[in-house]
Amino acid sequence: MLRRGGKRIRMDDPPEDYEPPFTPYSVQPQTPMDQQSSNLFGGQYGQYNESVSLHYDSATASNMEYDQNFGQVQHSMNVFSSNELEEIPVPTLSSGRGRTTRSSRGRISVTPAGKKGLTAAANSQRVISSPEDTPVPTPSPAPRRRGRPRKNPVMEHSSVEDESTLFCIIRNGKSSLQQIVDEWIEQYKADRDSGLRAIMQFFISASGCKGKITSQMQSSMEHAAIIRRMTEEFDEESGEYPMIMSGPQWKKFRSNFCDFVQTLVKQCQYSIIYDQYLMDNVISLLTGLSDSQVRAFRHTATLAAMKLMTALVDVALTVSIHLDNTSRQYEAERQKTRDKRASDRLEALLAKHQELEENMDEIKNMLTYTFKSVFVHRYRDIVPEIRAICMAEIGIWMKRFPQNFLDDSYLKYIGWTLHDKVGDVRLRCLQALQPLYASEELKGKLELFTSKFKDRVVSMTLDKEYDVAVQAVRLIISIHKYHREILSDKDCEAVYELVFSSHRAVAQAAGEFLNERLFTLDDTTPPALRTHRGKKRLPNTPLIRDLVQFFIESELHEHGAYLVDSLIDSNEMMKDWECMTDLLMEDPGSGEESLDDRQETSLIELMTCCIKQAATGEPPVGRGPTRKITTVKETKQAQDDRVRLTEHYIQTLPLLLGKYIADPEKVANLLLIPQYFDMEIYTTSRQEKSLESLLRLMQNVVERHTDTEVLENCAKTLEVLCTEDHAIYSRCDVIRSTLIDGLVNKLREVLDDHATLIAGDEEPNEDEVFALVSSLKKVAIFWSCHNLGPWNLWDPLFNAVREAKDLIRSMPPEAIKYCISACYSAILWELLQLENGSGRGTSAAQQQKQLRDHLDAYIPLMTELVITSNVALFREEAYISVCDLLISFCKQLEDNPLLRPLVYEPDRGLQQTLNDFIQTYVFVEEEDEEHDEHTKIEELHKRRSYLSSFCKLVVYNVLPIKTAADVFRHYVKYYNDYGDIIKTTLGKAREINKVSCARTMILSLSVLFRDLSRDTGSRIDRQSEEFVSVKELAKRFALSFGLDALKNREAITALHRDAILFATNPLENPNDPTGPPPNLAFLEIGAEFTNKLLKQDKRMVLQFLDRILTMGMPSSRGEEWQPLLLYRNSLVHGETDLPPQTARRAYGRRRRDAGGDDGEIVDDNDDAGSDQDFVGY
Repeated sequence: MLRRGGKRIRMDDPPEDYEPPFTPYSVQPQTPMDQQSSNLFGGQYGQYNESVSLHYDSATASNMEYDQNFGQVQHSMNVFSSNELEEIPVPTLSSGRGRTTRSSRGRISVTPAGKKGLTAAANSQRVISSPEDTPVPTPSPAPRRRGRPRKNPVMEHSSVEDESTLFCIIRNGKSSLQQIVDEWIEQYKADRDSGLRAIMQFFISASGCKGKITSQMQSSMEHAAIIRRMTEEFDEESGEYPMIMSGPQWKKFRSNFCDFVQTLVKQCQYSIIYDQYLMDNVISLLTGLSDSQVRAFRHTATLAAMKLMTALVDVALTVSIHLDNTSRQYEAERQKTRDKRASDRLEALLAKHQELEENMDEIKNMLTYTFKSVFVHRYRDIVPEIRAICMAEIGIWMKRFPQNFLDDSYLKYIGWTLHDKVGDVRLRCLQALQPLYASEELKGKLELFTSKFKDRVVSMTLDKEYDVAVQAVRLIISIHKYHREILSDKDCEAVYELVFSSHRAVAQAAGEFLNERLFTLDDTTPPALRTHRGKKRLPNTPLIRDLVQFFIESELHEHGAYLVDSLIDSNEMMKDWECMTDLLMEDPGSGEESLDDRQETSLIELMTCCIKQAATGEPPVGRGPTRKITTVKETKQAQDDRVRLTEHYIQTLPLLLGKYIADPEKVANLLLIPQYFDMEIYTTSRQEKSLESLLRLMQNVVERHTDTEVLENCAKTLEVLCTEDHAIYSRCDVIRSTLIDGLVNKLREVLDDHATLIAGDEEPNEDEVFALVSSLKKVAIFWSCHNLGPWNLWDPLFNAVREAKDLIRSMPPEAIKYCISACYSAILWELLQLENGSGRGTSAAQQQKQLRDHLDAYIPLMTELVITSNVALFREEAYISVCDLLISFCKQLEDNPLLRPLVYEPDRGLQQTLNDFIQTYVFVEEEDEEHDEHTKIEELHKRRSYLSSFCKLVVYNVLPIKTAADVFRHYVKYYNDYGDIIKTTLGKAREINKVSCARTMILSLSVLFRDLSRDTGSRIDRQSEEFVSVKELAKRFALSFGLDALKNREAITALHRDAILFATNPLENPNDPTGPPPNLAFLEIGAEFTNKLLKQDKRMVLQFLDRILTMGMPSSRGEEWQPLLLYRNSLVHGETDLPPQTARRAYGRRRRDAGGDDGEIVDDNDDAGSDQDFVGY
């Protein structure tokens, strides 16, 4: 490696803020590749040098981008000097006209007669050694002249593209590459100059250059001069070239381009590549092009050079095989006795062996030269696609030709580039390493690299690019297989945690690592034990025990579904139902530990999650795409899994419920299992007794438990069992009726007892209150899943709520909450019953009248509770109930004549009530009181639920869009808590009506502006934090319109109209008659939307503004008029025909009246025609 004062430079990992330096090789020192074995541990993994950092091109569109600082290196950043560098010999190849000779070692050198040589390459390999530590500046290219370029006598132009060129033939794709190469070889054999010119022209044309290389240019100009001439032929107006152009044709061309280069070398591998003409010139040209300032040349040449090296690696492998075969044949012949030995054969084999060795040396020289001339400089190019190409190809070389490339002097480039700032480049690095670590034969050559870069690879498992993180985890798995001792427990724990990642691919990759490290049976696994009654434990028993322990130690007990999803596709133990139930049911045998309570609870939770995912085939919420199309194979797999788990749990579930019936947490999970059964198996397999046993246990659970989750799961499971389509419906319906009879009778009893106590002025004791609350809770929960209408509970429950509102001595608040919930469920069941025509003994008209009466009584009562109640439980339950009922009874019911009279439209008072609720209880600052994190999350979840209920009313068009103005105005301030909800509402509102949505945005901004005016007085400080925050909200709104100005044309013009009307209403300034309108500063906020206007609409908006301010621009340019100037300038930007008009007065006056209470501006006196003209746009 490079030395400083004779001392090896220690080179460790690049710093964290690593940014790949990109250096033109005309000023970059060489990296010697000859010191391979001697410097492995001293300098091969030294500090990555970032000092020289010259960028070829900026991020502009043109592919003709010249860096102004090309060839100049700041003195302070120089690290190379004349007394610090060793002179490094670099093997060179001859160009076309020079004669190349081979030395006895197969090295290639240029004879003095060579005229062209590798001029560009030689320039690029110069070592900086001037006394001032600065390189000799490279002359910058001559500036392009504008207009039509003058014709050059040696340059041929053709108005019609020649379809016979290699580029056109390969681009059109009508011939096979094999045929194209064969035809070119015939051409080359006939005239190698024309054949070489065709190849050179192919690379030039593939770069997007229209220039044409003539025979005169080929014979009289060096490659560097040819490249400069081709550079002048580029079209500067376009930034596209074939390697980056979109479309199926160019995608196919890129593939054919790579295949052509490799096929060409393959077909020429036995003679032409050794003729010291073709490869020398091709490599020379590609080296020069890869150093070009033109991105298209650099990109195309780098790809070609890298593919060329890959093809040469394949040739080297072929030569190596022939060399080995020849050596064996020679040794076999030499081992023969003298009388049987053929001396002429020995001589022939020896000559062949020497020729193959020379060929191998020549190929290695080509590889080494191309690597140093192209790869060493381009692997840190400014263009990420070029860097990615280099990383992808070097991985191929290492895999195919490890004896030459799998060396630390090459591996270091991958290690350094692991720190690249572009995700795709990092991904290519990991993909290059993956096959190397997956091969046990190569493990010995990776030890030093692994020890140096292992920490970086582990940290990449948390990469922000998920594809990179997945590949990093897979690489860690390979490292674990063959370098287990290198990974520490801390490294492994970092990967363990990823099984709970929200990204499914990352989590499943981490699950594979978990399987490899923890959940794999091996020779060290103890023999299977037996249970207490002698049943042999299944093989997965120890693995499931480890899984349970891992889940407990992870301390993420609410995310069992995520852990299951990470492992279920890669480990069969996740569907080993018998093994799981044996662990729960069977008593432990000798030498076996029993599961403690926590382990049993965790195992039941994991088992339930496994059952749910196996039966549905769906990942948990928050993982996977929102709209996944299930394949036929996945559907079949889910059906088979459902049948298998049903056959097993039909018999074992009643036993599990019986064992754990006293534990609410375990029972809550076990009660979910029947929801995923194939119910037909109850009858086809004659399991009616198991069904009766399950139903009896469920009755017992309802009687014994009051836990909300247990009751909800039981009610839901009973609903699934009582589906009318199932053959078991009649049996389940009988049990359901019996169970509900018991609940209702118990409720009537406790209601009577409570009424008696209240009538006698007695206070109910704790047991009586508990009985009342628990009975109401059970009825309310079961009413949400089952129709309890026939039991006539509406009147007592609704009266209880009414008494609570009237502050009459009533039930406890929690009991009233369940009464509200039960009445809400009753209304929904009545609607469903009327819709399905399933009422028993009553006509449709009677059902309709009863439902309307209940609705008209319930919603006003709930509205009053939201306004007046001091009890949070009442307010919250009433608010949610009203929001949900308004959606259920919206205008969609009008499609059904029977349901049309039931449509309930909220009046302005109800709209205001709902809005006031969310402004008071949702958009609140975080309290400073010390709450634990769990409580804060629960409170945030509740507030998000309230906001979602309100926004649904807007999305479903129950409330007008403008009622969302008070929600939109909080978009920026509460972005972290509610940004996703508000953004979705904004998008849905735009789908309903673009214009109304745009006007609502201005309304929300005007509300904030009014609040700001009220707080700060008549003069608004436009530099204040509050005003800047309003502008930031306007920017967010403007971004939401996207890039299609034509699609949003009408909405944007309406938005500007409202902004202008608000800013100029009133025109009179009550504090200063000669001053600007008091709201004029609002125009600065409106200016955030002007870039969304079409050019012609800007004129219309400007004309409208001038009509409002009749005398045009003010003569005074004071600070208070700056918003108008700014807004007007944003409208006339790029226009030359709309000069600002200076008014004699500060502004013209027209009488305006403020609008109504909805915040809109009423324009009474404006000319109707002018407004009509504006609206047309």
